[in-house]
Amino acid sequence: MIIDVGTGLARILKQEGIEWVSTFPVCQVNNALGREGVPLVMMRDDRYAVAVADATSRISGGARIGVCTFQGGVNAAGLQVAFAGMAQAFEDGSPVLCITDGIPAGATENSQFDVTSALKTVSKWYGHLDKPERLPEFMRRAFTMLRTGRPGPVVIAIPDSHAQYDETADPYIPVKGFKFAPDPADVAAAVELLLKAEKPLIYAGEGVIYAGASAELKEFVELANTPVISTLKAKGAFPEDHPLFVGVRGDQVNHYLDECDLLFAVGSSLSPGRFSHGIPGAVNKTIVHCTIDELHVNKTYPTAQAVIGDAKFALQALTAEMSAKTSSNGRPAGNVAAEVKSVRDSAMVKYREAMASTEKPINPYKVYAGLMEALDPRKSFVTHESGNTRDQLSTVYDTLVPRAFLGWGNVSSLGFSFAATIAAKLSFPEKQCVAVTGEAGLGYMLGQLEVALRQKIGITVVHVSNGGFAGYGPGFWGDGHDPFTHKVLGYDEVDMSKVIGEMGYHTERVTEPSDVVLALQRAFSANESGQPAYIEFICSQFPVYGGWVGR
Repeated sequence: MIIDVGTGLARILKQEGIEWVSTFPVCQVNNALGREGVPLVMMRDDRYAVAVADATSRISGGARIGVCTFQGGVNAAGLQVAFAGMAQAFEDGSPVLCITDGIPAGATENSQFDVTSALKTVSKWYGHLDKPERLPEFMRRAFTMLRTGRPGPVVIAIPDSHAQYDETADPYIPVKGFKFAPDPADVAAAVELLLKAEKPLIYAGEGVIYAGASAELKEFVELANTPVISTLKAKGAFPEDHPLFVGVRGDQVNHYLDECDLLFAVGSSLSPGRFSHGIPGAVNKTIVHCTIDELHVNKTYPTAQAVIGDAKFALQALTAEMSAKTSSNGRPAGNVAAEVKSVRDSAMVKYREAMASTEKPINPYKVYAGLMEALDPRKSFVTHESGNTRDQLSTVYDTLVPRAFLGWGNVSSLGFSFAATIAAKLSFPEKQCVAVTGEAGLGYMLGQLEVALRQKIGITVVHVSNGGFAGYGPGFWGDGHDPFTHKVLGYDEVDMSKVIGEMGYHTERVTEPSDVVLALQRAFSANESGQPAYIEFICSQFPVYGGWVGR
């Protein structure tokens, strides 16, 4: 049967189980997707189209591949806007499929901007469809790349969506991903080093979530009797109510990173960014690095032993080896759990005091405590923006299951929390989905708020409102920090609950600490009928405790 490329693309996506595609309506394939019954979720710009697809992949641990379309072509404005979203997905290793209009050969002679080269810098693989009949080949390669190895975005550039080919000449069959197990000798050496260590520490990364290996991590940790920290993106990979869990950030994490003599990383690149921990005194520590990507080994820190392979297979092998070497008894426990509890309790005193505060304006930690009370930790999704909401919330919010919490990435753009919450609700309608933001993040997402109304997506935006960009000024970071640039109109001048309420959101402005939980419950009730909610909590400029550990 002779069909056009756009139609063929739509049919392939349906075969691969893609339920919907996020977009900004300029890409040439969109009409074909619509005709073939692939729903389109229209965002208000191309970056958010990428972000929603990106978040879809992240929150499912790659089980669902997020797909987006955006404008391409010579000097395409949409592509330039989408680039930021792609850079975020590439840096954070998110398996998102980006479909754009390709540039025909010879069409760039009057342009100084090389679109192809630009997109290649932020993609795991870039495929330019030079012949229409190659579409099945390209899509097989794309989904193989998306489901195999270290995750990352893939770009399919289609210069002519109306070009025709014979669908029956190369029938499309959905593809699977491929995984590989580590070398048994490497596994044995890694376990031997762990058993010899006096103060080992397990460092869990997001690769555990993408491998679906949380259960395997828990089994290994308990057999190893070793404290655990996780990266921000891996929050929830290990249950945070477990006696061996130290934390994501805070003084207790600093303590264990400083004191450990062996750091056993699983599913982490060990590449410290702006919002992740380094390893202090790394040259004096033994580092075991279990990763799917050999390019990360010895990249930042000297590696004593690497275990290369899928995190699930690696953890299964490590557990079997540990069990064999300890007669199934595991590493001697000693008083490890008691020590973790003591260090954690001591570090958390100041946070718990803040969470119980009755002061006005509301302490932001009171809002986070309210979220923990109002939400079912196993049936909800929470994410956040950068700045103080990121550092405060991620420190105290207990996450019990993978992807109940999505943490900030290495190059995440402000406003991403809204895209993530949209994606979460579309993917898991039964979950209560919440985005926590400050003034800066809210400013980025304002243009997108209409999407939740149009699509009847019942999500809640929690705004920790503390006077307008206070996190960028001296209120948090001391005198002299950007004293001239941080001030914008705050809650004393603009009532955002009224502004957003006029759009059709359920809104409240909360000033009383005693109303925090009740306001959240009312928002969640509104969500049940598909009405999005916005709650503005008038909060104090409360300091952030702790920090990210340097190298």
